[in-house]
Amino acid sequence: METDTMAHNPVNHPLRPLYRALGALTGIYLVLFGILGAITTAGDGLFGDSDERVLGQGTNLFWSIVTVLIGAIVLVATVLGRNSDTVVDKYFGWGLLVVGSYELAAIRTDANFLDFSVSTVVVTYLIGLVLIMAAYYSKVGPSEQTGAPRQARERQAQNA
Repeated sequence: METDTMAHNPVNHPLRPLYRALGALTGIYLVLFGILGAITTAGDGLFGDSDERVLGQGTNLFWSIVTVLIGAIVLVATVLGRNSDTVVDKYFGWGLLVVGSYELAAIRTDANFLDFSVSTVVVTYLIGLVLIMAAYYSKVGPSEQTGAPRQARERQAQNA
């Protein structure tokens, strides 16, 4: 039995396919945003500041390349499965929350090297939270690690 998970993280959740699909859609969005951003900001330099907006968000060539890489890794991990997607989604989700927090603090300073706007921060937070949610609910394990469904637990509590 694994000891690195908390007791309240579900294993073999009934909606696991939905959460894996959400993780995959998030990866697709990141790749799409990154490709469109790279095309739009190609002439501005790697860390250029531009007024160009991609899907309503501010970006530069560096952040576009990073999002393509993150999205591709999320997609590959989702396709591979075997709980690699849970690990990748969890770490990249928390990482995106850290990046979004940094950029929110630095948004009107020279330290805004990713050329974020407020809408980019909001979308980065949302994507990070979706990845974390997908990570916590798409874990697969043997049937002996699976807890009883909520209805069975409630019946057991009523009978006790």
